[in-house]
Amino acid sequence: MELTQFKTLLTTSLSGQSALSATPCKCSLIAQRAELCTSMKNYQQALHDADVLCRNKPHWPAGHYVKAKALSGLERTEEALKEFLYCVALNPEWSSMKKEAQKIMCEMFFPAFENVHDSLTAPFSSRTSHTRLKPAFLSSINTQSAAEDSSIAGSSKDTVFRLTKTPSQESDVFRSTDSSVSHHVLDLYFEDNKKSLGAILSSLPGVGLKRKLSSDMRDLQSLDVPSKIPKKDADVLPENTAITSGEIPTTLVDASDFECSLCMRLFYEPVTTPCGHTFCLKCLERCLDHNPHCPLCKEKLSEFLASRTYKKTVLTEELIVRYLPEELSERKKVYEEEMKELSNLNKDVPIFVCTMAFPTIPCPLHVFEPRYRLMIRRCMETGTKQFGMCLADELKGFADHGCILEIRDVKFFPDGRSVVDTVGVRRFRVLSHGQRDGYNTANIEYLEDKKVEGPEYEELVRLHDSVYDQAVAWFTSLKDNMKVQILNHFGSMPGKEPEPQSNPSGPAWYWWLLAVLPLENRAQLAILAMTSLKDRLIAIRRVLIFVTRKRPR
Repeated sequence: MELTQFKTLLTTSLSGQSALSATPCKCSLIAQRAELCTSMKNYQQALHDADVLCRNKPHWPAGHYVKAKALSGLERTEEALKEFLYCVALNPEWSSMKKEAQKIMCEMFFPAFENVHDSLTAPFSSRTSHTRLKPAFLSSINTQSAAEDSSIAGSSKDTVFRLTKTPSQESDVFRSTDSSVSHHVLDLYFEDNKKSLGAILSSLPGVGLKRKLSSDMRDLQSLDVPSKIPKKDADVLPENTAITSGEIPTTLVDASDFECSLCMRLFYEPVTTPCGHTFCLKCLERCLDHNPHCPLCKEKLSEFLASRTYKKTVLTEELIVRYLPEELSERKKVYEEEMKELSNLNKDVPIFVCTMAFPTIPCPLHVFEPRYRLMIRRCMETGTKQFGMCLADELKGFADHGCILEIRDVKFFPDGRSVVDTVGVRRFRVLSHGQRDGYNTANIEYLEDKKVEGPEYEELVRLHDSVYDQAVAWFTSLKDNMKVQILNHFGSMPGKEPEPQSNPSGPAWYWWLLAVLPLENRAQLAILAMTSLKDRLIAIRRVLIFVTRKRPR
C-alpha cells in the first residue's frame, strides 16, 4: 500500500485497524504510523505503537528507534537513551543512533546552569547540542573500531562525579570549548556503566553481538567506543597508554582548546555568557563597553550586562589549573606584569580629559564613553583607584597641569554607564603625553608647595588669616539661593588650619574657594600650577576684591 493511501486512512481513523487488515506487513505499517504520530506531536499514540512493535519484533532496530523518538518527545530522556542504546547494540553500523545517544549523554552530564537561558535546556529533539565535537573524534565514532578487543582500563566514576559535584561547579565549560577532555569523559561514562548497559542489552532475548567477548567488555565494544582517541592533527594515544582511575591523560589536553577567542590567549578568569560562549572576563567586559551583544553569535546581552553577574566558569578554571599548570603560570605572569604597569602612578598615568579638579574637592563624573569605562575599571582592578584629570587643549590634547583624583565609589547602570564619585588628591605636571587603548596617558611629576621659614613664614601666616577672613565675609554676603547651590555641590567651606604649610598642596579651604569662585578654567589652571602658597593667596585676594566690587547691589 502506498504511504499516501495510508496517510488518508490514518486521518480517517487514528487506530488504523482497517489499514492493518489491508497489508501483509503489519509491523512496517505500525512503524510508519508511529513516525507520523511523532511528526504530529502525538507522542503518546506513537509510544503505544512503538511498544507493540518492540513486543512483536524485539530484535528489530527500527522499532526501538521510533520508541526512542516518542520518549524524547515526552521528555523521558533516560528511557530514550536506553532505546537508542538498543538500536546501537542491534545494529552497530547505525552511526546516527550513536550520535543521538551521545547528544543525550552530553545533556545529562554537562547541562548548562547559572548563566544559560532555559531555551538551551530543552529536549535534544528541539535543539542543537552545544557540545562541539572535533571532526577527528566524530569520524572515529562513525566508523567501526579496528581494535574491538582493546579495552579502557580503570574506572571513571570518580572523574565524572568530580566534574559535576557541587552547584557552584555546574557550569557549561564543555559547551564552550573544543576540548577533547569532554569527549573522553563521555567515553569514561561508557566504561563506568558497562555493567548496567550489559543488563539493558541482555534483557533482549537472543541478542547476539559480533563476537563472543567477556561479559565486562561486550557491551562497551558493541558501541564502538574507539580504543584510541585522536588528540589533534591525526595524533593518537600510544597503544600502551592506560587511563588510570579518575585521571585523564595529559596527552589528550591541548592548550589551544582553552584559548579565549578574543585575546587568543589561555583563559584567565573565564566567564560564560547566557548564549553559552566563554571568554576571559576582561575581554568580555571590553567588548560589552562598545556593544551589548555576544562577540561571537551577536545575541543581545543587555540583561546580562545590567545584572553584572559575571560568574567564573569554575570547571574550566579547575581543568586549566590541573592539566595546564605551566601555561597558566605563564599567562598569570603576563597578567601580573600588565597590572604592575597599569599600577604605576608616575608613568603612563591614565588621564581623564574633562574639567578642572582640585585637591580635597569632590568631583563627581558621569562616565559613558567606552574608553573611559575601560580606564575606570582598570583603576579599580589595580587597586590604585586613581587617575589624572586635565582640561582639554587644542594643540596638545590636554593641559600640562592637572589633579590626581581618587575613586571613592562607582555606581553602574544597566546600559553600561556609570557615575563615579571621586575626590582630588594632589597636583601634577605633565612631562610627556601618550595614549593606551583609546584613552590618554601621561608621564607626570607631582607638585608640592615650597615651604618658608622665619620672617617669611610669619608673613605667610598673617596673609593666610587675612585672606581666609575675606573669603568668609564674601561667602556670607551671598544670597541664600546661591549659598544653597554651592553647599549642595561642593559642601561646606573647610575651616582654617592652624598650620598653613601642613599639606603639600596648601590648606583645603583655599581649593574650595577657588572651585566656587566665578573664574574661567584657564585662570584656575594657572593658580593650580603655582607652587608658592603666598602667590596663590595674593592671587585669590585680588579675585575676591574684584568680585566684591562687581557684585550688584
